[in-house]
Amino acid sequence: MLAVLNFKSHLSELFAQAMHVVAPEATQTNILIERPKQVQHGDYACNLAMQLAKPLRKSPRDIAQALIAALPASQVVEKVEIAGAGFINVFITTAAKQNVVRSVLQAGASYGHIHLGAGRKLQVEFVSANPTGPLHVGHGRGAAVGDCLCRVLQAAGWNVTREFYYNDAGAQIDNLTLSVQLRCKGVTPDDPSWPENGYRGDYITDVARAYLAQEAVEADDQHERASGDVNDATAIRHFAVAYLRSEQDLDLRAFGVNFDVHSLESALYTDGKVEEAVSKLIASGHTYEQDNALWLRTTDFGDDKDRVMRKSDGNFTYFVPDVAYHLDKWRRGFTRVINEQGADHHSTITRVRAGLQALDVGIPPGWPDYVLHQMVTVLRNGEEVKISKRAGSYVTLRDLIDEVGCDATRFFLAARHPDTQLVFDIDLAKSQSNENPVYYIQYAHARICSVLGQWGGDAAALSQADVSVLESDYERALLQRLIDYPQVIENAAEDLAPHLIAFYLKDLAADFHSYYNASRFLVEEEGVKQARLALIAAVAQVMRNGLVLLGVSAPEKM
Repeated sequence: MLAVLNFKSHLSELFAQAMHVVAPEATQTNILIERPKQVQHGDYACNLAMQLAKPLRKSPRDIAQALIAALPASQVVEKVEIAGAGFINVFITTAAKQNVVRSVLQAGASYGHIHLGAGRKLQVEFVSANPTGPLHVGHGRGAAVGDCLCRVLQAAGWNVTREFYYNDAGAQIDNLTLSVQLRCKGVTPDDPSWPENGYRGDYITDVARAYLAQEAVEADDQHERASGDVNDATAIRHFAVAYLRSEQDLDLRAFGVNFDVHSLESALYTDGKVEEAVSKLIASGHTYEQDNALWLRTTDFGDDKDRVMRKSDGNFTYFVPDVAYHLDKWRRGFTRVINEQGADHHSTITRVRAGLQALDVGIPPGWPDYVLHQMVTVLRNGEEVKISKRAGSYVTLRDLIDEVGCDATRFFLAARHPDTQLVFDIDLAKSQSNENPVYYIQYAHARICSVLGQWGGDAAALSQADVSVLESDYERALLQRLIDYPQVIENAAEDLAPHLIAFYLKDLAADFHSYYNASRFLVEEEGVKQARLALIAAVAQVMRNGLVLLGVSAPEKM
């Protein structure tokens, strides 16, 4: 039996060969293979005949008949039928479906991985929080979505680089510096002199204390301990940014998120990359001076109005270093870049892309890609939680990790489409019930491990089990679910939608729990026992594979 790991891809190849015979000139036609909603319509359906009807000037049913006649032989196809106006329904052999058990057990951790990216370079920038305070739950959602996206894209065959961009320049860093400096001098947020844009959280006190307690480097050739200079704003600035960057890094590591590259906004200025980008934009002819400011004619590239690049006070607006930063990404060879950011960045997309187009260096329109996530609302006892004592005005990522654990936090933050607002119910995330999706999935995995443990046999030998006896409705459902997994990875990678993995795992767990409640596994008949154990071992493997993509553990005991 031919081992097919992705039936949809296999059928696409078969129909592509048939189309080459029936309509050799239709090279641009996209072949769609879909799962019918009704089981009597087969396992897969193709509408290629409908697509070719107009260019070939023939009836879809006649084209469908020709396509079927030209389909290459396949061991996995049982029969092909024409339905309705010209849909082609494909039925997969039972043996091919059952063979997925062996495919999963033999492929192990690599089952479901595909070659969509073909090893090409891809960079994902995510989190990229200002180093002005602890990471909040919005940053946490960006971290979960971004990291899961990286894992999915790697499973889809891309060579992924994870990057964190620190906005360590600008007014917010000035506000941070002043806030820490005032705390060093004993001024509190309750004081009337506290600046309106100053940071009020308790963490500012921590930074100030650490700065005052730091050990100064040797001075005047003498080894002396000295407290930080409360009047040295530059020293306070560097210390505060480094301190908070370190804290954010610790939180991200506790969240299972690591980066390959860290970039600094300040370096774009000190390395002259901002000035270079501005010079290139001026030379391109897409800028003009007006009202003592430098403008970029972004309307040349689809924006609703032109944008100021350099204000009358000589400072650049915030999108200018973004253009310089992305020019640097392009020069580093990343022909594909994905930015995972909060929805508040939506307004910057058009002007950054316009700036990159105006540079005229070969960057294609629509580069880079963006994945924007919406806000997170945190609930406890049915009421919204807004305040973290340490942060002062928001719930931190560390708050959630400490209260509900890394697994639940990651799953809940990544399990919905990024473009939807998310309600994080702390009570649900902590509950050990079927209503808690991460518990529901992990419990399914633990149940399988328990059965295999009770059996105590050689798990490796299950890949050779005769699975031809797997014919119940429960078993067919699980087999089809396993077959679907590679396609789910492909869809998640193409749509930049890692939440599809979470949806899939919940469905897989539901199918297993139904099977578990209706069946016995350690039966006396050896052949049946081996087949059922092989099936649930394959289910456990796919659960582990999927949970890895979400950065969630697969416990063997609950």
